[in-house]
Amino acid sequence: MPKPVDLPALRRHAVARTLFAPTTLPRAIDKLGFVQADPIRAPAHAQDLTLRHRVKDYRAGDLKRRYTRLAVEEDFFINHGILPRATQRLMHPRRARTVWGADKMRQAQAVLDFVRERGTVHPREVDAQFAHGKVTNWFGGTTNASTQLLDGMQYRGMVRIAGRAGGVRLYAAAPIIEPPEDPQQHMDRLADVVVGLYAPLPERTLKHLISRLVFGAPQWMHLRKTTFARLRTRLQHTKVDGDSWYWPEGENPASTRHEPDDIVRLLAPFDPIVWDRDRFERLWDWAYRFEAYTPAPKRVRGYYALPLLWRDRVIGWGNLGWRDATLKADVGYVIGKTPRDAAFKRALDDELQRMQVFLQGVPPSV
Repeated sequence: MPKPVDLPALRRHAVARTLFAPTTLPRAIDKLGFVQADPIRAPAHAQDLTLRHRVKDYRAGDLKRRYTRLAVEEDFFINHGILPRATQRLMHPRRARTVWGADKMRQAQAVLDFVRERGTVHPREVDAQFAHGKVTNWFGGTTNASTQLLDGMQYRGMVRIAGRAGGVRLYAAAPIIEPPEDPQQHMDRLADVVVGLYAPLPERTLKHLISRLVFGAPQWMHLRKTTFARLRTRLQHTKVDGDSWYWPEGENPASTRHEPDDIVRLLAPFDPIVWDRDRFERLWDWAYRFEAYTPAPKRVRGYYALPLLWRDRVIGWGNLGWRDATLKADVGYVIGKTPRDAAFKRALDDELQRMQVFLQGVPPSV
């Protein structure tokens, strides 16, 4: 008789299906389908902290160093991040919800002609050529209008992010992509990427994620409800504690293959295991919050606290510093004290040693 799918089974499934055996960088990105990126480095960028658990011998900064040689694109999906090129093209040609007027389009076309002539450009080259001036940014400060224009052009598929120089995006002309004959097919494939990354999912989270596809493909906003309805028919599901949970066809959350290993892992704040805070609370019975933008006096666990996974339980968090090429770790626990299990102590020491090696690609003071 098949084992029932209960909350512990869902928890083991959530951990096992995304923490696959470390592989190559291209294969890991393909298996994940999307890697959320974040500009904060504490002590490494979120995309690097996510990939270190899934890529063999990964070092901080490897994605940035190898980006130009990989079949990937930096773009907006449900958030900003890195996608396989084939997936990224499913969202294009993208039609932004904010329609540019004739003057703005002429300005963008002039910049596009300049980019095509140069091949790859830094925003300051565009600013020097066109002197667009300053504009108010999302945070109420000022930024170069050329930078904001390039950002809008990239979102609209006119240019692509060709790499980075000192953290600044470099731009090149994007290929022209013809509209699909069947947009619904593209939305279905994008929905499958979401489920492949974040399953098993409670229904409310699943609906929320499908609604977020409008950020990556706003031109198909009208297809959201149909996409959600079609997706549900393709997924397996069950009710646990009154909530419907969904996962891809062919997977078995109750499988004995999902038994956890004796490994400690410090996870990125946007790791697939912890990304959805509602699912996190259901699976691990405590609230994790990303507090980098919370005023310091109101922080509970720290500026960039990394959830600490032990076996199949997230039992705490770690705040890490990288000073003089030395790792400094401040670890906290939900129960208020370190687990007494000797195996945990050894596993934590091993994880901090792995983190030390991983951070060799980071400047000595972060």
